Amino acid sequence: MAKILVLVIGIAVIGFIVWWFFGKHEAAEVSADVTEDLQTIDVEVNGGYSPEKVVLKKGVPAILNFTRNDQSSCLDRVVFSDFGINQALPINEKEEIKIDTSKPGEYTWACGMDMFHGKLIIK
Repeated sequence: MAKILVLVIGIAVIGFIVWWFFGKHEAAEVSADVTEDLQTIDVEVNGGYSPEKVVLKKGVPAILNFTRNDQSSCLDRVVFSDFGINQALPINEKEEIKIDTSKPGEYTWACGMDMFHGKLIIK
């Protein structure tokens, strides 16, 4: 009986690991707040990015406010390679990053070690 229980638990753990690393996880899209011809959105950096998907309106100047609450050195930078941005994120401080919204499309951002990612959608 104990062997069967260990086998079932082992299969469940393996299944969870496969789902966690290889499963498709959908992140909700969050649209920026647009006021007075400026759009802003706050992104919390804590074990990843929240929100992971940001939707911006084309042609309206945009600012993403990153606040890093995670001590990890992996998350101490944010890189928008398509925009040529490689910005340091001080701990527990809001860091404004201006985004050019003149070209619609989907763009990604990542941490300095390219382990955590986010997506920027301009439409």
